[in-house]
Amino acid sequence: MYFTTYHVPESNRSMKHVVVCFHLTAVAALLFISGAVTAGVVKQSTSGLCHPPESSWYDRTQNFTPFDTVEACLEAGGRLPKGISTQPQGEAKKPVGTPSGALGYYRRSAFGHGWDDANGDCRNSRAEALVASSTTKVRFASERGCRVVNGRWVSAFTGNVIQNASDIDIDHVVPLAWSWGRGAREWTDENRLRFANDPINLLPVEASFSKDQHRIGKALLL
Repeated sequence: MYFTTYHVPESNRSMKHVVVCFHLTAVAALLFISGAVTAGVVKQSTSGLCHPPESSWYDRTQNFTPFDTVEACLEAGGRLPKGISTQPQGEAKKPVGTPSGALGYYRRSAFGHGWDDANGDCRNSRAEALVASSTTKVRFASERGCRVVNGRWVSAFTGNVIQNASDIDIDHVVPLAWSWGRGAREWTDENRLRFANDPINLLPVEASFSKDQHRIGKALLL
């Protein structure tokens, strides 16, 4: 993996400082919030599909990560199942609390589709983040060493030890939708792809905290 410098307008060159500040603020805020899964949440399945209540697979999806909105699920790297759209016209709605006109035509796909494998070693940026943050040698699903299944991760939020990779989500410290309205929409597709997969902006978190982190991210933008 690599670290990259993004060529953005002068007004947006503080983005790297924002990464650190946003991370610290989010961690502090999460300590005061208790998440609860309620009826009507959007379910992100283990395969990455975002199922709103109208999805035919909603009730059958039992192992999932909850989100308040479809947009939050998509922002976390999910994708919609066939036949489901955020609006009849297929345009993503702007997240609640975002300044009017700040996002324009934001879409998650502008930052690439899912996790990227920049160096072509079959290990995508999610797997790279899990390998880098594990305190012990990780175990892969096969000898090829592509998908991480076990390791030892210490939660930055609770101090809990997590051993199953399926119990971990990879969140963006600086949300993609937030960066879009503050300069990222002027970047090239290549730079947006790198930003979405840059290890400096990837944070392994407990899947149970994912919903709360997105709620906090929105609150901090108000």
